Amino acid sequence: MFLIDRLTSKYKLPDAANALPGRDNELPTAETHFVNGRPLKAPYPDNMQSIVFGLGCFWGAERIFWNTPGVYVTAAGYGGGITKNPTYQEVCTGLTGHNEVVLVVFDPAMVSLETLLATFFESHDPTQGMRQGNDRGTQYRSGIYTSSPKQKTAAIAIKSVYQKALSENARGQITTEVADLDNFYFAEEYHQQYLAKNPDGYCGIGGIGISCPLPAAEQGTTGLHET
Repeated sequence: MFLIDRLTSKYKLPDAANALPGRDNELPTAETHFVNGRPLKAPYPDNMQSIVFGLGCFWGAERIFWNTPGVYVTAAGYGGGITKNPTYQEVCTGLTGHNEVVLVVFDPAMVSLETLLATFFESHDPTQGMRQGNDRGTQYRSGIYTSSPKQKTAAIAIKSVYQKALSENARGQITTEVADLDNFYFAEEYHQQYLAKNPDGYCGIGGIGISCPLPAAEQGTTGLHET
């Protein structure tokens, strides 16, 4: 029975009464970005904006966005959950409610929010529920966690546009959650820019080959970004 309950917990988000308590202190993490040397944590330059994406294992997800022109810095972390300052091991139990996510700090003068949202949708399969490929559990769900009402409106709009494109190609319903960003917790140092430190490391991220249409002003600025 314990094994069944534990397996079930990995596919069902916990409520506050059942979530792990976590801790008050932040986890130690890197001070600077391994690839570009910029500070990982705020304060960032005044002209920067930020948004958080969950699209499967955060190792591969983070690489997509640090390779996107106009992105100032990225960080792997945990979001969309309940537990304060969770560890990776705790997130893997399914009892924190957190998703593996990537913080994306970007310059809107160089890359639009809509382009980042399109890149997000094109870079994974957003129809898979509590998994992404062979990675299974609540921590691998698709999610967009926004920092402003404008971001949330844009995310919902691009999600609708992409759903139309998927439906036209006989694909299923998008399961991506769009929510206000409550908390972003930086993951442990070894997770930060993992695939830059370990080029042969695991990456289960991959799109489904369907482009996300954008307004004419944004066309030509999106697409997948690979190393």
